[in-house]
Amino acid sequence: MSTDYQQARAALGARLRELRFTCPGGRLTGQQLAQRLGWPGSKVSKLENGRQTATPEDLRAWADATEQPGVYAELAARLAGFESHIRSWRRALANGFKPMHEGLSAEIDRTSDIWIWEESVIAGLMQTPEYAHHVIQRYSELLGGASDIEDAVRARVQRQEWLYRPGRTLHVLMWEAALRSLICPPSVLATQLDRLTGMLGMDTLELGIVPFATPVKIVPANGFWILDDRLVVAEDWHAELWLDDADSIALYAKVWKTLRESAVYGTEAHDIINSARRALNPR
Repeated sequence: MSTDYQQARAALGARLRELRFTCPGGRLTGQQLAQRLGWPGSKVSKLENGRQTATPEDLRAWADATEQPGVYAELAARLAGFESHIRSWRRALANGFKPMHEGLSAEIDRTSDIWIWEESVIAGLMQTPEYAHHVIQRYSELLGGASDIEDAVRARVQRQEWLYRPGRTLHVLMWEAALRSLICPPSVLATQLDRLTGMLGMDTLELGIVPFATPVKIVPANGFWILDDRLVVAEDWHAELWLDDADSIALYAKVWKTLRESAVYGTEAHDIINSARRALNPR
């Protein structure tokens, strides 16, 4: 968990403790508040000490139990302010995949240029529906809970309309591993690679491939998107990170440019894609 995130969570905890101390009916002990809420005392302690992230429902209950319901809006704003940066997959998927896809789609809609790095999967804006289905299904199996896979696939495919709007440019770098990873059946990957080949001539797309055999100046890991130099969306196993501070954006831009130095384009990229495609049907 990032230092900034933990500090923000601890600050929210301190504010919750302050509300407990200043209850209009008299200062409450942690145990007294827990009894009012019907919670174990350990939950009150964890929230106040920044060792557990509150939900909006927790915050509303806390405000009511400390007889200060008017502070809920402030508490919710604090939560939104820091949780917008790190979005736990498990918590987000409690509402299914589709809302998550729609949230990112809203950001993409107001973006003119996107820079993407993917080390092991085809970039979402270039995925076929069948390939997308298998990728999303794998995440569902790992994280559990979400069953709206087809809705999520439709949302992802609809997002690709962005590529056909005037004034949009997609800059994609992919490691060769993304072309060969069998996250799906070989026939599905073959169709996906055929689509990549067909997209190479698009004037809204710049596609670079980092070959296995090419020296790299940085470890090719951690897929991420940069939207208009204003937002970075990066994925890890536990969460999706939304970073909008200038230092983080500059760092990810530097990583992208460093990886680009090892990439090939045009005919060379086409040859690598075709080589991966032929490997699926060896003679």
